[in-house]
Amino acid sequence: MVETTRAFVQRELVPHEDEVERTGRLAPELARRLRDRAIRAGLFAANMPEDVGGGGLDTLSWMLMERELGHTGYALQMYAVARPSRILLACNDSQRESHLLPTVAGERTECLAMTEPEAGSDLRGMRTRAVRDGPDWVITGTKHFISHADESDYVILFAATGEATPAAGDAPRRAEITAFLVDLDAPGLTVRPGYRSVSHRGYNNSVLIFDGCRVPAGAVLGAVGGGFEVAGTWLGTTRLQVAATCLGRARRALELAVRYAAGRRQFGRPVGRNQGVSFKLADMSTALEAASWLTWRAAWLVDAGRDADTAIAMAKLHASETLATVADEALQIHGGMGLMDELVLERIWRDARVERIWDGTSEIQRHIISRTLLRAHGG
Repeated sequence: MVETTRAFVQRELVPHEDEVERTGRLAPELARRLRDRAIRAGLFAANMPEDVGGGGLDTLSWMLMERELGHTGYALQMYAVARPSRILLACNDSQRESHLLPTVAGERTECLAMTEPEAGSDLRGMRTRAVRDGPDWVITGTKHFISHADESDYVILFAATGEATPAAGDAPRRAEITAFLVDLDAPGLTVRPGYRSVSHRGYNNSVLIFDGCRVPAGAVLGAVGGGFEVAGTWLGTTRLQVAATCLGRARRALELAVRYAAGRRQFGRPVGRNQGVSFKLADMSTALEAASWLTWRAAWLVDAGRDADTAIAMAKLHASETLATVADEALQIHGGMGLMDELVLERIWRDARVERIWDGTSEIQRHIISRTLLRAHGG
Protein backbone atom coordinates (compact mmCIF):
# COMPACT_ATOMS: atom_id res chain seq x y z
CA MET A 1 0.00 0.00 0.00
CA VAL A 2 2.82 2.39 0.89
CA GLU A 3 4.70 1.56 -2.31
CA THR A 4 1.54 2.01 -4.42
CA THR A 5 0.82 5.40 -2.85
CA ARG A 6 4.43 6.56 -3.16
CA ALA A 7 4.55 5.56 -6.83
CA PHE A 8 1.23 7.30 -7.53
CA VAL A 9 2.40 10.52 -5.90
CA GLN A 10 5.64 10.56 -7.88
CA ARG A 11 4.05 9.59 -11.20
CA GLU A 12 0.72 11.45 -11.10
CA LEU A 13 0.96 14.35 -8.63
CA VAL A 14 4.52 15.68 -8.37
CA PRO A 15 4.73 16.59 -12.11
CA HIS A 16 1.92 19.13 -11.59
CA GLU A 17 3.37 20.86 -8.51
CA ASP A 18 4.96 23.77 -10.38
CA GLU A 19 1.77 24.51 -12.32
CA VAL A 20 -0.34 24.61 -9.16
CA GLU A 21 2.23 26.79 -7.44
CA ARG A 22 2.38 29.20 -10.38
CA THR A 23 -1.35 29.49 -11.06
CA GLY A 24 -2.69 29.05 -7.52
CA ARG A 25 -5.24 26.49 -8.68
CA LEU A 26 -5.64 22.94 -9.86
CA ALA A 27 -7.54 22.99 -13.14
CA PRO A 28 -10.90 21.17 -12.72
CA GLU A 29 -10.34 18.94 -15.74
CA LEU A 30 -6.92 17.89 -14.40
CA ALA A 31 -8.41 17.26 -10.95
CA ARG A 32 -11.08 15.01 -12.48
CA ARG A 33 -8.49 13.10 -14.48
CA LEU A 34 -6.25 12.58 -11.45
CA ARG A 35 -9.25 11.58 -9.33
CA ASP A 36 -10.26 8.92 -11.86
CA ARG A 37 -6.73 7.53 -11.75
CA ALA A 38 -6.74 7.54 -7.95
CA ILE A 39 -10.03 5.61 -7.97
CA ARG A 40 -8.59 3.03 -10.38
CA ALA A 41 -5.50 2.72 -8.19
CA GLY A 42 -7.67 2.01 -5.14
CA LEU A 43 -6.45 5.07 -3.25
CA PHE A 44 -9.63 7.14 -3.29
CA ALA A 45 -11.67 7.11 -0.03
CA ALA A 46 -9.30 4.54 1.40
CA ASN A 47 -10.12 5.78 4.91
CA MET A 48 -13.81 4.85 4.65
CA PRO A 49 -15.25 1.42 5.56
CA GLU A 50 -15.65 -1.18 2.86
CA ASP A 51 -19.39 -1.50 3.48
CA VAL A 52 -19.89 2.03 2.12
CA GLY A 53 -17.52 1.54 -0.81
CA GLY A 54 -14.30 2.72 0.81
CA GLY A 55 -10.91 1.09 1.04
CA GLY A 56 -11.40 -0.07 4.62
CA LEU A 57 -7.94 0.87 5.87
CA ASP A 58 -7.30 0.70 9.58
CA THR A 59 -6.03 3.95 11.10
CA LEU A 60 -2.35 2.98 11.13
CA SER A 61 -2.40 1.98 7.45
CA TRP A 62 -4.32 5.14 6.60
CA MET A 63 -1.69 7.29 8.32
CA LEU A 64 1.12 5.51 6.48
CA MET A 65 -0.72 6.39 3.28
CA GLU A 66 -1.07 10.00 4.47
CA ARG A 67 2.67 10.23 5.03
CA GLU A 68 3.26 9.34 1.39
CA LEU A 69 0.62 11.81 0.19
CA GLY A 70 2.28 14.46 2.36
CA HIS A 71 5.21 14.42 -0.04
CA THR A 72 3.24 16.88 -2.18
CA GLY A 73 0.94 19.83 -1.42
CA TYR A 74 -2.64 19.71 -0.21
CA ALA A 75 -4.18 20.93 -3.48
CA LEU A 76 -2.96 17.88 -5.36
CA GLN A 77 -3.45 15.29 -2.63
CA MET A 78 -6.87 16.50 -1.50
CA TYR A 79 -8.49 17.24 -4.86
CA ALA A 80 -7.09 14.12 -6.52
CA VAL A 81 -6.92 11.56 -3.71
CA ALA A 82 -9.78 12.59 -1.43
CA ARG A 83 -10.39 10.99 1.93
CA PRO A 84 -13.98 11.96 2.77
CA SER A 85 -14.71 13.16 6.29
CA ARG A 86 -15.62 10.28 8.56
CA ILE A 87 -18.26 12.57 10.05
CA LEU A 88 -20.39 11.33 7.15
CA LEU A 89 -20.64 7.94 8.84
CA ALA A 90 -23.25 9.64 11.04
CA CYS A 91 -25.58 9.86 8.01
CA ASN A 92 -29.02 8.30 8.37
CA ASP A 93 -30.48 6.08 5.65
CA SER A 94 -31.64 8.88 3.32
CA GLN A 95 -28.45 10.91 3.86
CA ARG A 96 -26.43 7.80 3.15
CA GLU A 97 -27.94 7.66 -0.35
CA SER A 98 -27.82 11.40 -1.03
CA HIS A 99 -24.45 12.28 0.51
CA LEU A 100 -22.33 9.47 1.95
CA LEU A 101 -22.28 6.94 -0.88
CA PRO A 102 -21.87 9.48 -3.74
CA THR A 103 -19.01 11.14 -1.83
CA VAL A 104 -17.19 7.86 -1.26
CA ALA A 105 -17.66 7.07 -4.96
CA GLY A 106 -16.11 10.40 -5.98
CA GLU A 107 -19.36 11.73 -7.43
CA ARG A 108 -19.84 14.47 -4.80
CA THR A 109 -17.39 16.45 -2.68
CA GLU A 110 -17.85 17.80 0.82
CA CYS A 111 -16.24 20.61 2.78
CA LEU A 112 -16.54 21.32 6.48
CA ALA A 113 -17.45 24.61 8.17
CA MET A 114 -16.70 25.22 11.82
CA THR A 115 -14.44 28.27 11.97
CA GLU A 116 -15.84 31.79 12.14
CA PRO A 117 -14.22 35.24 12.25
CA GLU A 118 -14.75 35.30 16.03
CA ALA A 119 -14.82 31.57 16.80
CA GLY A 120 -11.78 29.47 16.00
CA SER A 121 -10.54 27.30 18.84
CA ASP A 122 -13.61 28.22 20.95
CA LEU A 123 -16.22 26.32 18.97
CA ARG A 124 -18.94 26.86 21.57
CA GLY A 125 -18.57 30.57 20.92
CA MET A 126 -19.75 30.28 17.33
CA ARG A 127 -22.40 32.80 16.26
CA THR A 128 -23.81 31.10 13.19
CA ARG A 129 -27.27 30.06 14.31
CA ALA A 130 -29.93 27.68 13.06
CA VAL A 131 -33.47 28.39 14.26
CA ARG A 132 -36.50 26.14 13.83
CA ASP A 133 -39.25 27.55 11.63
CA GLY A 134 -42.00 25.01 11.25
CA PRO A 135 -40.52 21.86 9.71
CA ASP A 136 -37.39 23.70 8.54
CA TRP A 137 -34.26 25.27 9.97
CA VAL A 138 -33.23 28.81 9.04
CA ILE A 139 -29.48 29.45 9.18
CA THR A 140 -27.82 32.85 9.59
CA GLY A 141 -24.14 33.64 10.07
CA THR A 142 -20.69 33.58 8.49
CA LYS A 143 -17.99 30.91 8.29
CA HIS A 144 -14.48 31.53 7.00
CA PHE A 145 -11.25 29.63 6.27
CA ILE A 146 -13.41 26.91 4.70
CA SER A 147 -10.99 24.76 2.75
CA HIS A 148 -11.84 23.69 -0.83
CA ALA A 149 -15.42 24.98 -0.63
CA ASP A 150 -14.85 26.35 -4.14
CA GLU A 151 -14.62 22.77 -5.43
CA SER A 152 -17.28 21.19 -3.22
CA ASP A 153 -20.94 20.29 -3.69
CA TYR A 154 -22.10 20.56 -0.10
CA VAL A 155 -20.92 21.63 3.34
CA ILE A 156 -20.99 19.85 6.67
CA LEU A 157 -22.02 22.87 8.72
CA PHE A 158 -21.84 23.32 12.47
CA ALA A 159 -24.22 25.92 13.89
CA ALA A 160 -25.58 26.95 17.28
CA THR A 161 -29.10 25.68 17.89
CA GLY A 162 -29.62 26.42 21.57
CA GLU A 163 -28.06 27.14 24.95
CA ALA A 164 -26.16 24.49 26.85
CA THR A 165 -25.87 24.29 30.62
CA PRO A 166 -22.30 24.94 31.89
CA ALA A 167 -20.45 21.85 33.01
CA ALA A 168 -19.58 23.27 36.41
CA GLY A 169 -19.30 26.44 38.45
CA ASP A 170 -20.45 29.80 37.16
CA ALA A 171 -19.00 29.47 33.66
CA PRO A 172 -20.99 31.40 31.04
CA ARG A 173 -23.65 29.56 29.09
CA ARG A 174 -22.45 28.60 25.65
CA ALA A 175 -24.42 27.58 22.60
CA GLU A 176 -25.17 23.93 21.91
CA ILE A 177 -24.05 22.85 18.46
CA THR A 178 -25.78 20.88 15.71
CA ALA A 179 -24.36 19.56 12.43
CA PHE A 180 -26.18 20.04 9.11
CA LEU A 181 -25.69 18.91 5.51
CA VAL A 182 -26.24 21.94 3.27
CA ASP A 183 -25.86 22.03 -0.51
CA LEU A 184 -23.64 24.92 -1.54
CA ASP A 185 -26.18 26.10 -4.13
CA ALA A 186 -28.94 26.39 -1.50
CA PRO A 187 -30.89 29.69 -1.57
CA GLY A 188 -29.59 32.07 1.06
CA LEU A 189 -26.05 30.68 0.98
CA THR A 190 -23.29 32.65 -0.75
CA VAL A 191 -19.79 31.28 -1.29
CA ARG A 192 -17.15 33.98 -1.67
CA PRO A 193 -13.41 33.68 -2.33
CA GLY A 194 -11.45 33.66 0.90
CA TYR A 195 -7.98 34.88 1.69
CA ARG A 196 -4.73 34.38 -0.22
CA SER A 197 -2.48 32.14 1.83
CA VAL A 198 1.27 31.68 1.52
CA SER A 199 0.77 28.02 2.47
CA HIS A 200 -0.52 25.29 0.15
CA ARG A 201 -1.25 27.39 -2.91
CA GLY A 202 -4.11 25.99 -4.93
CA TYR A 203 -5.78 24.60 -1.81
CA ASN A 204 -8.11 27.53 -1.55
CA ASN A 205 -10.30 28.73 1.28
CA SER A 206 -13.69 30.43 1.06
CA VAL A 207 -16.10 32.53 3.10
CA LEU A 208 -19.62 31.10 3.50
CA ILE A 209 -22.39 33.59 4.21
CA PHE A 210 -25.74 32.23 5.41
CA ASP A 211 -28.50 34.82 5.09
CA GLY A 212 -31.74 33.14 6.06
CA CYS A 213 -30.67 29.90 4.39
CA ARG A 214 -33.57 27.47 4.80
CA VAL A 215 -32.94 23.72 5.03
CA PRO A 216 -35.34 20.87 5.84
CA ALA A 217 -35.32 18.94 9.11
CA GLY A 218 -33.72 16.07 7.20
CA ALA A 219 -30.56 18.14 6.82
CA VAL A 220 -29.61 17.56 10.47
CA LEU A 221 -26.61 15.22 10.71
CA GLY A 222 -26.82 13.17 13.88
CA ALA A 223 -28.97 14.51 16.70
CA VAL A 224 -30.08 18.08 17.32
CA GLY A 225 -27.61 19.45 19.84
CA GLY A 226 -25.25 16.56 19.16
CA GLY A 227 -22.74 18.45 17.05
CA PHE A 228 -19.83 17.84 19.39
CA GLU A 229 -20.51 14.11 19.44
CA VAL A 230 -20.53 14.10 15.63
CA ALA A 231 -17.36 16.20 15.47
CA GLY A 232 -15.62 13.88 17.89
CA THR A 233 -15.54 11.19 15.19
CA TRP A 234 -13.57 13.56 12.98
CA LEU A 235 -11.30 15.87 14.96
CA GLY A 236 -9.00 13.17 16.28
CA THR A 237 -8.22 11.37 13.04
CA THR A 238 -8.05 14.65 11.12
CA ARG A 239 -5.40 15.96 13.50
CA LEU A 240 -3.59 12.67 13.14
CA GLN A 241 -3.85 13.06 9.38
CA VAL A 242 -2.12 16.45 9.66
CA ALA A 243 0.65 14.83 11.71
CA ALA A 244 1.18 12.13 9.10
CA THR A 245 1.32 14.54 6.16
CA CYS A 246 3.82 16.65 8.11
CA LEU A 247 6.02 13.56 8.32
CA GLY A 248 5.96 13.21 4.54
CA ARG A 249 6.98 16.80 3.93
CA ALA A 250 9.65 16.72 6.63
CA ARG A 251 11.12 13.57 5.11
CA ARG A 252 11.26 15.26 1.71
CA ALA A 253 13.01 18.31 3.18
CA LEU A 254 15.50 16.11 5.02
CA GLU A 255 16.27 14.11 1.87
CA LEU A 256 16.89 17.33 -0.05
CA ALA A 257 19.21 18.58 2.70
CA VAL A 258 21.17 15.32 2.85
CA ARG A 259 21.69 15.21 -0.92
CA TYR A 260 22.77 18.84 -0.99
CA ALA A 261 25.13 18.41 1.97
CA ALA A 262 26.72 15.37 0.34
CA GLY A 263 27.17 17.02 -3.05
CA ARG A 264 27.89 20.67 -2.28
CA ARG A 265 31.62 21.29 -1.85
CA GLN A 266 33.20 24.19 -0.01
CA PHE A 267 36.85 24.51 0.97
CA GLY A 268 37.63 21.29 -0.88
CA ARG A 269 35.14 18.94 0.77
CA PRO A 270 31.37 18.30 1.04
CA VAL A 271 29.65 20.76 3.36
CA GLY A 272 28.10 17.77 5.14
CA ARG A 273 31.52 16.99 6.59
CA ASN A 274 31.32 20.12 8.71
CA GLN A 275 29.79 19.60 12.14
CA GLY A 276 27.72 22.75 11.71
CA VAL A 277 25.85 20.91 8.96
CA SER A 278 26.23 17.24 9.94
CA PHE A 279 24.87 17.82 13.44
CA LYS A 280 21.85 19.58 11.98
CA LEU A 281 21.17 16.53 9.83
CA ALA A 282 21.48 14.24 12.84
CA ASP A 283 19.06 16.32 14.90
CA MET A 284 16.60 16.59 12.01
CA SER A 285 16.60 12.84 11.47
CA THR A 286 16.18 12.10 15.18
CA ALA A 287 13.28 14.53 15.58
CA LEU A 288 11.56 13.08 12.51
CA GLU A 289 11.92 9.54 13.82
CA ALA A 290 10.45 10.56 17.18
CA ALA A 291 7.52 12.34 15.52
CA SER A 292 6.90 9.27 13.37
CA TRP A 293 6.64 6.93 16.33
CA LEU A 294 4.35 9.30 18.22
CA THR A 295 2.07 9.29 15.17
CA TRP A 296 2.10 5.52 14.69
CA ARG A 297 1.45 4.95 18.41
CA ALA A 298 -1.55 7.30 18.36
CA ALA A 299 -2.94 5.51 15.30
CA TRP A 300 -2.45 2.15 17.02
CA LEU A 301 -4.36 3.39 20.07
CA VAL A 302 -7.27 4.46 17.85
CA ASP A 303 -7.34 1.04 16.20
CA ALA A 304 -7.21 -0.64 19.61
CA GLY A 305 -10.29 1.32 20.71
CA ARG A 306 -8.37 3.04 23.49
CA ASP A 307 -8.47 6.68 24.56
CA ALA A 308 -6.15 8.38 22.09
CA ASP A 309 -6.91 12.09 22.54
CA THR A 310 -3.68 12.92 24.37
CA ALA A 311 -1.56 10.74 22.08
CA ILE A 312 -3.10 12.41 19.02
CA ALA A 313 -2.41 15.84 20.49
CA MET A 314 1.22 14.87 21.11
CA ALA A 315 1.57 13.56 17.56
CA LYS A 316 0.02 16.62 15.93
CA LEU A 317 2.07 18.98 18.10
CA HIS A 318 5.42 17.27 17.65
CA ALA A 319 5.03 16.39 13.96
CA SER A 320 3.96 19.90 12.92
CA GLU A 321 6.71 21.56 14.93
CA THR A 322 9.27 19.03 13.69
CA LEU A 323 8.29 19.86 10.11
CA ALA A 324 8.82 23.55 10.83
CA THR A 325 12.28 22.89 12.27
CA VAL A 326 13.36 20.44 9.58
CA ALA A 327 12.17 22.72 6.76
CA ASP A 328 13.94 25.72 8.29
CA GLU A 329 17.20 23.86 8.88
CA ALA A 330 17.11 22.31 5.41
CA LEU A 331 16.72 25.78 3.96
CA GLN A 332 19.62 27.02 6.10
CA ILE A 333 21.84 24.22 4.81
CA HIS A 334 21.03 25.24 1.22
CA GLY A 335 21.94 28.84 1.93
CA GLY A 336 20.57 31.49 -0.40
CA MET A 337 19.38 28.96 -2.98
CA GLY A 338 16.99 27.52 -0.42
CA LEU A 339 14.84 30.64 -0.71
CA MET A 340 14.62 30.58 -4.48
CA ASP A 341 11.41 29.25 -6.01
CA GLU A 342 13.41 27.15 -8.44
CA LEU A 343 13.70 24.70 -5.55
CA VAL A 344 10.79 22.94 -3.86
CA LEU A 345 12.32 23.64 -0.46
CA GLU A 346 10.98 27.17 -0.05
CA ARG A 347 7.52 25.78 -0.83
CA ILE A 348 7.84 23.18 1.93
CA TRP A 349 9.05 25.92 4.28
CA ARG A 350 5.99 28.09 3.53
CA ASP A 351 3.56 25.20 3.65
CA ALA A 352 4.91 24.12 7.03
CA ARG A 353 3.72 27.27 8.75
CA VAL A 354 -0.01 26.55 8.59
CA GLU A 355 0.32 23.07 10.09
CA ARG A 356 0.83 24.53 13.58
CA ILE A 357 -2.41 26.50 13.24
CA TRP A 358 -5.19 24.59 11.51
CA ASP A 359 -7.02 21.59 12.94
CA GLY A 360 -6.08 22.78 16.41
CA THR A 361 -3.19 25.13 17.09
CA SER A 362 -0.05 23.98 18.89
CA GLU A 363 -1.37 25.83 21.93
CA ILE A 364 -4.61 23.82 21.86
CA GLN A 365 -2.62 20.57 21.63
CA ARG A 366 -0.53 21.63 24.64
CA HIS A 367 -3.76 22.42 26.50
CA ILE A 368 -5.09 18.91 25.82
CA ILE A 369 -1.84 17.30 26.96
CA SER A 370 -1.47 19.39 30.12
CA ARG A 371 -5.15 18.97 31.01
CA THR A 372 -4.68 15.20 31.02
CA LEU A 373 -1.65 15.49 33.29
CA LEU A 374 -3.42 17.80 35.73
CA ARG A 375 -6.66 15.82 35.87
CA ALA A 376 -4.76 12.80 37.12
CA HIS A 377 -3.97 14.84 40.24
CA GLY A 378 -7.31 16.61 40.59
CA GLY A 379 -6.02 19.81 38.98
